[in-house]
Amino acid sequence: MKRLQGKIALITGAGQGVGLGIARCFAEAGANFVITGRDAAKLEVAADELRTLGAQVAICSGDASKPESAAAAVAKAKEVYGQLDILVNNAQATTPGKALEESTEADFQLIVGSGFGGTYHHMMAGLPLLKVNGGSVINLGSREGIFGGVGHAIYAGNKEGVRGLSRAAAREWGKYKIRVNVICPAALSPVAVNYLSDYPDQAAMYLKEISLGYFGDPEKDIGPVALFLASDDAGYITGQTINADGGQMML
Repeated sequence: MKRLQGKIALITGAGQGVGLGIARCFAEAGANFVITGRDAAKLEVAADELRTLGAQVAICSGDASKPESAAAAVAKAKEVYGQLDILVNNAQATTPGKALEESTEADFQLIVGSGFGGTYHHMMAGLPLLKVNGGSVINLGSREGIFGGVGHAIYAGNKEGVRGLSRAAAREWGKYKIRVNVICPAALSPVAVNYLSDYPDQAAMYLKEISLGYFGDPEKDIGPVALFLASDDAGYITGQTINADGGQMML
C-alpha cells in the first residue's frame, strides 16, 4: 500500500513552488487533497496535474491571512472527504531585499499575516478534524529566521514565530496524537528564482554556503522530506525542525 493511501492533505500555497512540489510527492504516495492559494487559475492547473497522478483534488481559493479562508478550506475537507490527516502550511508572501529601517507597516502586515497568521489560522481551523484520528502538521520555516538574513528582517522574525508556534503546539497537541514539525528548505520556488536573479551577489553567497552545491528542487528535494514527516515512518517525531537545504544550515 502507498504510504499516504487514504490520507487527506490540506496544502496552502499549493499553486506553485514548494507547495506544489510537496503536493506532487504526496499524490504519488496516494494522498487526496484540498489545495488553497490566492490565484485560482494556478490552483486549477495544479489540480489538473495532481489528478493525472491519481489524486482527488478539491480547490478552495482564498487569502491565507484571513481566518475565514482557513475555515473554508477545512470545511471543504470535511464536506468532500469527512476527514483531515495532514496540514501543510506553506503559503507565504514577502517583500525581500528591504533593510529593516526601510520596511513599512504594509510589509509587516503582508508578511506576518500570510506566514505566521496563515499558519496559526489553519492550525486552529484544522484542529477539530485533526483531533479525530491524530495526524501531521508540517509548517514551513526558513534559514533566514535561524541565521538572521540581511534584507529579510520581518520575514525572518515571522518564520521564527512559525517555529516557536510549532514547538508549543507539538507539546500541547501530542495528547491528541498530532505531530507538528517544521521544514526549512533551500528550494527554487518562483519567489526564490526572482530574488536570486535580482540579487546575483546574494545568490552566489547562498550557493557557496550549500555543501551539496545546488539549490533544491521543490518536488525532488523537499517533497520527500515532507512525505516522511506526513507518514507513519515519522510517527515518533514531533516538535522538530529539519533543514532541507543541502547543508546550508547545520545545527
